[in-house]
Amino acid sequence: MISRMNYNGLLATFPKEIRFFIATFVMILSVGYFTGLLFIKHTEATSPHGIEENYLGNEEDEEAIVMKFKKGDREMLTTVHTHILSMSFIFFLLGGLVWMTRAPKKWKLFLTIEPFLSVILTFGGIYLMWSGIGWFKYVVIVSGILMTVCFTGAASLVLWQCVRPKRLGN
Repeated sequence: MISRMNYNGLLATFPKEIRFFIATFVMILSVGYFTGLLFIKHTEATSPHGIEENYLGNEEDEEAIVMKFKKGDREMLTTVHTHILSMSFIFFLLGGLVWMTRAPKKWKLFLTIEPFLSVILTFGGIYLMWSGIGWFKYVVIVSGILMTVCFTGAASLVLWQCVRPKRLGN
């Protein structure tokens, strides 16, 4: 006979010290994530034109305030490689915590699977745009927004249930 593990709401059953440890981890992870978004804003890569300019350069624009050059092969591969690996790890860890919260299974499924699709679409899209498929800049924006919404939702859910645990049966 196979028994099914009940993980829904498991986070609330952890001792206070472990929930504090998890909450601290999620807060520091969030600082890192949102610092990355500040960097994107700082490089003016928050619009379709800005994304394109950031990776393809603006050498032909004689009136550009900041001169940007097209990223080279090595730089693009390094950017795509490191971001896909690190973001996958971030969403794997956060997703594991989400599955231990008390929430509807469909919400948890969305918050834990969608970010992996967005990671591939965002960073694969940046590479494809850089390779010459210009319309991928729009895919990058939509998937990046969706990834951030999922990160914010997942982090908030975990933090809330670490701070305000609702025990199973209550």
